[in-house]
Amino acid sequence: MRKEHDALGSLELPDECPYGIHTARALLNFGDIGERHDPVFVRAYLLVKKAAARTNAELGFLDRDKASAIAGAIDDMLDGEDFEDIVVNPLSGGAGTSLNMNVNEVIANRALVLAGRARGDYAFVHPLDHVNMHQSTNDTYPSALKLAMLMHLDRLEEAIVRLQGSLQAKEKEYAGILRLGRTELQDALPVTAGMQFAAYAEAVARDRWRIFKARERIKVLNLGGTAIGTGFNAPQKYIFLVIEKLKELTGLNITRAENMVDATQNLDSIVEVSGLVRTCCMNLMKISEDLRLLSSGPSGGIGEVVLPALQEGSSIMPGKVNPVLCEFASQNALLVMGFDAVIAQAAALGNLELNQFLPLVSYLVLKSMSLLHLTLVRFEERVVAGIDIDRARMGRNLNDSLAILTYLSPYIGHEPAGKVYQLMRHDPRTLRQIILDEGILTQQRLDELLSPERIRMMGYRK
Repeated sequence: MRKEHDALGSLELPDECPYGIHTARALLNFGDIGERHDPVFVRAYLLVKKAAARTNAELGFLDRDKASAIAGAIDDMLDGEDFEDIVVNPLSGGAGTSLNMNVNEVIANRALVLAGRARGDYAFVHPLDHVNMHQSTNDTYPSALKLAMLMHLDRLEEAIVRLQGSLQAKEKEYAGILRLGRTELQDALPVTAGMQFAAYAEAVARDRWRIFKARERIKVLNLGGTAIGTGFNAPQKYIFLVIEKLKELTGLNITRAENMVDATQNLDSIVEVSGLVRTCCMNLMKISEDLRLLSSGPSGGIGEVVLPALQEGSSIMPGKVNPVLCEFASQNALLVMGFDAVIAQAAALGNLELNQFLPLVSYLVLKSMSLLHLTLVRFEERVVAGIDIDRARMGRNLNDSLAILTYLSPYIGHEPAGKVYQLMRHDPRTLRQIILDEGILTQQRLDELLSPERIRMMGYRK
């Protein structure tokens, strides 16, 4: 056993314990919720620590041997995606101090092992004096969070691009298929199935633009601002250089905040990005619920869209298949929408120079981005890419509806339209057949008016 000390006293830890007293106290205080910090966030935090070590070494504040040991420990963790020693509860109190100390202690102890020294031999590499040199939780934590968000945005944009492409492919595939449009779940007017998917693709295209622009909101970091954004205890040369080092390490377009006091205490830029993620989820849910409704039945419902059969849907009804991926998408979307409301409230409740609820904000915004990415990927791969339509069912639903009559009334006149309506009330013939049998329109003229090309021209005209 080894004994470690802090301002509150001392604790004994196993010799092989990869962290130190501050992490041990956090575990005692906050327990374990069965979840770890987002791995992208941990990666980003390690890069912040590496940038700080490089900066301090270059400016002569940190012995190069110590800096090399710190960088080596960080690289060892990054290369192996080895984050299992980052163990503190993501929702720990203290505005992120527990995570910062966990990272500091794990880096220090791993550096000691790589240097052939015993864990806890902090005279050589100290978690605070060396790993945390010229830093505070209050500038490293939000900077790492924004880096992680930028990394997640890259993944989200790729997934959105794929979904947009799949929807556009369906637009082209079904461009010549007419279907019954519906408003308020009632028959409306004819539309092509391709136009339906085109509308979805346009909504997703706007999400793509929003996600792309979201980077502008969070590329500004307060790294170097230390505790409250004034840069107290950090040399000016360090403040200017550390961002450049971090930019080199990440390859991301980041910049130092002009007003680091503002960047330290205010989280509105993170709330804004959360809102854009929520908007994307809203569009995704709209699409998934439309497809679920259009696939309903299939015998007793609308049954126009045929979703891929992914798994059996019942333990008692043989052959039943449910729209499980659409439900998966909608559930995740609802969860992200709820997260967004909590994020906004947590940001508003920050007090004075620091938001004490930053761990909650980071936990929820990163979880939202991860959930959205997973949902986009699975929805595109396992739903949209495999969608088919029941052309015969679409045709019957359209031809049996008064929607055609509404559309044709300007061309055939009010009285003939009324006559057709009265006949349809008691006549087993379809509306199309009545129009032809009664000599209201010729086959050629009816086909011309109801051609998919004409409907598309009406839908897309400026």
